[in-house]
Amino acid sequence: MSKGSFGMFLRTRRMFGRMFLWLFVLFLLPALGSLAWWMSVKRPESWRCANWSSAQILPTAADDAPAAVYVLCARTGGLKGALSQHCWIVLKRENASSYDRYDKVGWGRPVRKNAYAADANWYSNTPNIIKAIKGTTAQELIRRIEDAITAYPYGANGDYRLWPGPNSNSFVAHVLRQVPELELVLPPNAVGRDFIGTGKFWHADTDHLDFKLGINGLAGISIGARSGFELNFLGLVTGIDIQHPAVKLPGFGRIGVEY
Repeated sequence: MSKGSFGMFLRTRRMFGRMFLWLFVLFLLPALGSLAWWMSVKRPESWRCANWSSAQILPTAADDAPAAVYVLCARTGGLKGALSQHCWIVLKRENASSYDRYDKVGWGRPVRKNAYAADANWYSNTPNIIKAIKGTTAQELIRRIEDAITAYPYGANGDYRLWPGPNSNSFVAHVLRQVPELELVLPPNAVGRDFIGTGKFWHADTDHLDFKLGINGLAGISIGARSGFELNFLGLVTGIDIQHPAVKLPGFGRIGVEY
C-alpha cells in the first residue's frame, strides 16, 4: 500500500469512527438507557393480561359539550414500550354525545374506528393527552381531519409494518401533516411517525412551517417551527425544540416544555 493510500485509509477510518461515536451518543446510548429503565417497570406478561379499559382522563362526551379534537399517546407493550408509544386521534362533534376514536393497529383492518374506549389504557399503560382543541376551532378542523383519515394511503388490510412503518404512528403523523393547523408533531418516541411514504423522500407542510427529508422512515431530518431540529436514524429521533424548549431523546421522548 502506498503512503498516500495508507493516509487515505487512516482518514476514512477516523471519519467512520467519529460517525459511529456520534451515532452511539445521540441514538444508541439514550435508547439503551430507556431499555434499562423499561426492564425495571412492572408490566403485563401478555396482551391478554393487560388493562384495556378507559383511563377516565377525557371529560364525559355530552351533547351540550363543545366540539373537541384530542391526540393521545401511551407506551406500547413488550420490549417495544422501551422505545415507542402508540398514538391515536379522538373526535367529538358538536351536539354529539359520544367520541369517535381512530387508530391503526397490526391486527384486523389497520385503520379502526371505536375499537377501544376513547381514552383506553394501552397494554395497561395510561395514555397522555398531548393535544386538545375545543370549541369552534375544533369543529372547523374535524371535517378536514376525517378527510385526511379517509385519504390515508395505507389504510387497507395488510398495510401495516411494525418498523419502520407504515404503522399506528405513521397514520397519526399523516393526519397531522395534512392538517398542520393542529400545530403538533408526535413525540420523538412515537416510532414510525417519520415514515412519509414509500418512494417519498420529502414533505413540506402546506403552511411551510415544517419541512422533512427522509428515506422510508429509516433516516432523515426535520426542520421547522413545530419540529425544531430533529435527526432520525432507524426510527430513533434526537433533536431540540426551540419554540417549546425541550430536548428530544430516543426512548425517553420530550424532556422539557410540552406543547
